[in-house]
Amino acid sequence: MRCFRSVENLLGAEIAVAQASSPRPDELATASLRIDGQDARLPHSQDGCATGAASLFNRASWLLNCVCRTASVCFIGLLAATTSPATEGPSFVVSATVTTDHCVNKCIPTKSLGGGIDGHERGECARILSDKNITEMLSAGLGPLTYRLRTELAGEVWHWNPRGGWSDEARQCGYWTSSSSIGTPINLSYGYRLPRRGNTIDQANNDGYSRICDGDENTFWKSNPYLDPYFTGENDDSHPQWIVIDLGAVKPVNSIRIQWGVPYARQFQVEYWTGNDPMHLHIDRNDDWQAFPQGVIDNSPVGDVPIRLSSNSIPVQFVRVLMSRSSAPTTQSSADVRDRLGFAVREISLGQTNDAGEFEDYIRHNPERNQTIIYVSSTDPWHRAEDIDYKTEQPGLDFILRSKLTNHLPVLVPVGVLYDTPDNAVAEIRYLLARKYLLEGVEVGEEPDGQWASPEDFAALYAATAQRLRSLSSQLKLGGPSLQNFDGHLLTWPDKSGNRFWMNRFLRALRASESSFDFFSFEYYPFDDVCGDAAPQLLEIPQRLRAMLSSLRGDGVPSNIPWLMTEFGYSVFAGRHEVDIEGALFHADTVGTFLTSGGGKAYLYGYEPDYLTNEVKCSWGNLMMLQMLNTDKKLNRLSMYYSARLITKDWMQRVAETHEVYPVTIEPESASVTAYAVRRPDQEWALLAINKDPQRSAQLGVQFASSSGISVDRFIGKVDIAQFSREQYRWQDDGPNGWPTLSSPPSHAQRAASQYYELPPYSVSVLRGHIGH
Repeated sequence: MRCFRSVENLLGAEIAVAQASSPRPDELATASLRIDGQDARLPHSQDGCATGAASLFNRASWLLNCVCRTASVCFIGLLAATTSPATEGPSFVVSATVTTDHCVNKCIPTKSLGGGIDGHERGECARILSDKNITEMLSAGLGPLTYRLRTELAGEVWHWNPRGGWSDEARQCGYWTSSSSIGTPINLSYGYRLPRRGNTIDQANNDGYSRICDGDENTFWKSNPYLDPYFTGENDDSHPQWIVIDLGAVKPVNSIRIQWGVPYARQFQVEYWTGNDPMHLHIDRNDDWQAFPQGVIDNSPVGDVPIRLSSNSIPVQFVRVLMSRSSAPTTQSSADVRDRLGFAVREISLGQTNDAGEFEDYIRHNPERNQTIIYVSSTDPWHRAEDIDYKTEQPGLDFILRSKLTNHLPVLVPVGVLYDTPDNAVAEIRYLLARKYLLEGVEVGEEPDGQWASPEDFAALYAATAQRLRSLSSQLKLGGPSLQNFDGHLLTWPDKSGNRFWMNRFLRALRASESSFDFFSFEYYPFDDVCGDAAPQLLEIPQRLRAMLSSLRGDGVPSNIPWLMTEFGYSVFAGRHEVDIEGALFHADTVGTFLTSGGGKAYLYGYEPDYLTNEVKCSWGNLMMLQMLNTDKKLNRLSMYYSARLITKDWMQRVAETHEVYPVTIEPESASVTAYAVRRPDQEWALLAINKDPQRSAQLGVQFASSSGISVDRFIGKVDIAQFSREQYRWQDDGPNGWPTLSSPPSHAQRAASQYYELPPYSVSVLRGHIGH
């Protein structure tokens, strides 16, 4: 087809637009032409008639001039303005008012908007982080880097340096400390599985199992020795340890049998949960643990006999064994005191004893995932050389901190806490300081709430590590705890005072220990449903994030320290929404909400290239901005890559200078449009606008006003407009072979300031210019 049409055809198209149906009274009906960067908008009168023929005739010479100068551009611009997907409905009007005398945040985008690097499956680190891929990652415009610790989620010890020593060097087992001596650069590292593991479930590959019900009496679970009074200096009741058993369904229970290891609990009690699910709590329910009538045990027997918990069976699903007063430290001859502290259980059985004294065990004892689900309060980091997990690898610290990925900026690094030792953490930071790497801060632990650690237990482990780290350098910034995403309130089981708020109790315990807490970190993955329609979920993004931040402020998180969103993505599960246009909308809306809410730094999870996966068996996708293929072909740029470029190169200036963030009010409030405003160092105002309606364009009116409303400004002169929508990006769903059939950069145009600006369906736009009366 020819790429040029006659003037008559162009005029005919404009006449057709001018004769469009009349607008609804509450909408401004307009037909927008953007030709060669200029506005050819045709206003309609209120009675539905187009402007007069004379007005249209007066524009003919301008159109003719455009055709003669840039025929193909003129045609393409007209075509884009007069055609739309068949499903697109009528546009709607929405207004955005920027409050210009109320700066809510300040940021330097080159230091505030970054990405994360994580562990991967065997052999993937080298493939993902090739020189070619790193160059492509950097082109997205993100700045700082955070190193994520997959081993902490897998319930493994991190040998961050393969060189180091064991507490029992002769038998190559015990408690490991990596070497802090400078040697060959570390390009790869591994986690080690814990042979004393208690949890059935973990947050990484989830391919381990609990030793409490593995059917092997020679294995055992043991709690973390660093929670014993020997290390904490607190009394025996400060850190009770527990085991929770999920029977999978409500069953009649009256007996338990515990095969203790060494050390064992001198006192314990067996309880049942009065509600539905103690591992997923809700603010509107006041459920709690209730002791069985005969469930409080003093001077517990060590023999392998069932204990009668009640005369009559009680229907329960969740049962907890709460342990205090360990038999340690005199019952074992190990040379390492850590091996003698805590509580140990070899096997546990739970069920019903009938009138004949016969015990029926409900627990499935298997050395694999097909066992009764067990949760524990903590786990001993003791392990052996043979426990190395080659299935998962972490990129080496030297490899990352020497790479171009750092952008010559300080890097946020982690230390293991839940499944590691303070000695290993101290050695890691001592090594990094000796290498003279720039450190943004040290994130002490990762996602303790998602691994069911009590706030007091984690605070004790945090404090033990933080106090040792502080001795290395007074300049180190220590913080955390990289909270897992939650809805509304982060809850835990109530303490003796009835306090159920995890972060509030954690902070209270930290203050009591006088530990450093220089920054606060959390993660944001709001949507578990990656199979359903994304449109209604996208509307919830700002409210969900603001509610989360508000809850944390209510818990007492200080406002005078930096708040870091160290991971964020659409969902913890992989799905199509993350690779389709919705991924870009989520990214832009989340960054805008976070900065407007006072956030310090936001690190995108999905910075690294990756492959499609069908994690929940409903759609193929992944948290990634660059798609790797099974060949050596060029990476596919996905929607979040382009939203990153829009944010860092169009909304913000790519300079290390302060940007001011201002609040934006949208009317009507129910509109599917959100907007975020910054005043850039070049004194231009930039509006990041997201239209989350999948079918209708929005006509956005923009004004800039003081809080009093007395002074009202608008964009003046030329306005730079960058837009990313389905006109630039389309995803083809083809199972594991899905790919973007259209993957183009955001469109850029400059036009005269106007009362309204069109936002295409499902789009991210940036409007930028100077303002005045």
